[in-house]
This record gives sequence, C-alpha cells and structure tokens, in this order.
Amino acid sequence: MKEILLAFIGSYCPAILFNIERKNLFWAGLCGASGWMSYKTILTSTNSGIFAVFIAAIVVSIMSEVMAKILKTPSTVFYIPSLYPIVPGIPAYYTVLYIIDKKINEAALKGLETLGSAGAIAFGILLVSTVFRFINTQNLNNKGH
Repeated sequence: MKEILLAFIGSYCPAILFNIERKNLFWAGLCGASGWMSYKTILTSTNSGIFAVFIAAIVVSIMSEVMAKILKTPSTVFYIPSLYPIVPGIPAYYTVLYIIDKKINEAALKGLETLGSAGAIAFGILLVSTVFRFINTQNLNNKGH
C-alpha cells in the first residue's frame, strides 16, 4: 500500500510541476499508481523487469487515452507524469556508477537493462497510441458514410 501511495505522489507532484489543471491532478496520480501496481504485479509473477515496464506503460497509456477522451484533455497530460514511477532511474544510476568504478561488464548489463526498459516504455506508448488513433480514424470514417 505504501508503494502505491508513493507512486500516486510520484505522479501527482510532476503533474503539478507541469502546471496541469487542478481537475486533472488526481487522475494523473491515479494513472501513475495503476501503472506501478501493474508493474509490481507483473514483476512478481514473471521476474522480468523489462516486460513489467512494458505492461505498465501499456496500462498507463490506455488509462491516459481513456481519461483524455472522458475529460477532453490531451493524453500527454496524464501519461507523462504517470510514467515517472516506472522510469528506469536506478538502473541508469548504477550504469554510471559501474562505469566510474571501471566495472565494464556490470555497466554493460545495467546499461542494457536501462535501454530495454526505456524502449519498453516508448513501445508501450506507441502501441496504445497507434491503436487508439486507428480506432478514432475508423469511427470518423464510419460516421462519414
């Protein structure tokens, strides 16, 4: 429960810094907490950090797209602050630390983990965004006929 609350705060506070409208702050925090819950659930069941980040990015993106539609706000308002809890900051830190300590093998492993997680976030957002854009295009085409 503590981690979920911290994930909520970890998404809510960047939303404040990005000057997001007050009515959307709670939803950005909720989206981040949901992403963290899905991350922890998948990480526990599969023990694959990159896959867990990918699924969490998909969850955050779907929630962001749905909330954007309901609240008539761009989806970036929700998914940018909501991704903060799952950004691979600690592996990036250890990558640099291992480089400084001249532990090249460990640095390479952590660097690949960092790049894999960052790529998983990007791919998750891209996948959901493309699907929602396709659905919206199909809905517009069907209304025209």
